[in-house]
Amino acid sequence: MKKLLSAVVLGLALFGLGTLAFSLTQAKLLGIVGALVYLWSSEALPLGVVSLLPLILFPSFGVLSLKATAPNYAKSIIFLFIGGFLLAIAMQKTKLHEYIAARLMAIFPKSARGIIYALAITAATLSAFLSNTTVTIMLMPIALFLSEDIRLKVRYLIATAYGASIGGIFTPIGTPPNLILLGFLEDIHINPPPFLEWMFLTAPVVVLMILIVPWILSLSVKDLQITCKESIPALNREQKKLGIILLVLMLLLLANAIVKPFFPSLVLNEKILLLGFGLLLFIPGIDLLEWEDTRDLPYEIVFLFGAGFAIAAAFIKTGLASSLAHYLSSFAHLPLFALLFVIALFVSFSTEVTSNTALTSISLPVFYEFANKNGLPVEIILFTATIAASYAFMLPIATPPNAIIMSSRVIKIKEMAKIGFIVNLIGVAVVSSTAILLWRYFIG
Repeated sequence: MKKLLSAVVLGLALFGLGTLAFSLTQAKLLGIVGALVYLWSSEALPLGVVSLLPLILFPSFGVLSLKATAPNYAKSIIFLFIGGFLLAIAMQKTKLHEYIAARLMAIFPKSARGIIYALAITAATLSAFLSNTTVTIMLMPIALFLSEDIRLKVRYLIATAYGASIGGIFTPIGTPPNLILLGFLEDIHINPPPFLEWMFLTAPVVVLMILIVPWILSLSVKDLQITCKESIPALNREQKKLGIILLVLMLLLLANAIVKPFFPSLVLNEKILLLGFGLLLFIPGIDLLEWEDTRDLPYEIVFLFGAGFAIAAAFIKTGLASSLAHYLSSFAHLPLFALLFVIALFVSFSTEVTSNTALTSISLPVFYEFANKNGLPVEIILFTATIAASYAFMLPIATPPNAIIMSSRVIKIKEMAKIGFIVNLIGVAVVSSTAILLWRYFIG
């Protein structure tokens, strides 16, 4: 109850402050969003419950009508996520992910540095397609089992969590902020990058981070030799079946990317494609999923997407995004690299204390208005802000992987914050450098 009261007090305080600089409707929106962010961060109510509150609060306070709020919970991009998650559920059910993890782990040297790289790369690879929360939960027992040395346990756990966060940006379905961006681009009538184009754009960031971060983590333990034997299980019938389905899906996505520049009318809708392959798993003869398996769908995350889209819509329609963008105008004169660095720095450290999905939902419309008003490259700025939202490594509240490894009681917050601060700065530098060297030539 105290947390609920705190959310109300915070909302009223932000509303009061908002009336000094914004219109009454904008101040109401500011207060509501402040209360929602606190409820998400403090877990005073279940995630799904808080995510449904905009359907009640926005119409009740005259911010956005129910007719304008509700469609945000059924955007087409959400069905891409559902299709992807059905494939992920099948991967977990058939334990194909365990085979992939064992294969990846077997590639690396059996040394402290080798295992740190193995855990980080395995987590990153799986998190591109599975929930980074699920991947961290799956790999944490392995990380704890690999050594009795407390120093190594800490490094293995951090490598697992950081790897999951690093790999999540690699695909559009890897982490919620990515999908928030795709939905927002559709709202402002900008064609979002296709699946494989997204992977091409984010690959340099993922590769650089996955090379640099494990190296930093292994500096003080690199010379310790490890005895570690990992058996690789044989593929069973269901795993082979799912592997073929995933391979066909990847080939179709590749064909889509090749065909698009020359025959755009022949391009398949990727949302339909992923949802279709997800539903294919229920077909007799394939039988990899049953309807009961859909109980594992993260409906609370679906509602969270809806809330994020609703907040973004409210920021634009009430003019609050435009008003906030006005206060950012003093940064518009900065060179593009410096501006992208500041944006990535602000987003990365801001998301340490709140949900990266909520922060992305709030910041995208603001940065959109800012870029529009000042003649800046809209898509590059939005892409930079979105990727930076997933690169928060300091605190347990920043991302689910951080919170999960903290539950092991092996890591101290002070230690995570110390390492995470350095990794945050590296992430900001890598993201902003990639934006200026690559994205500005291929986006927009």
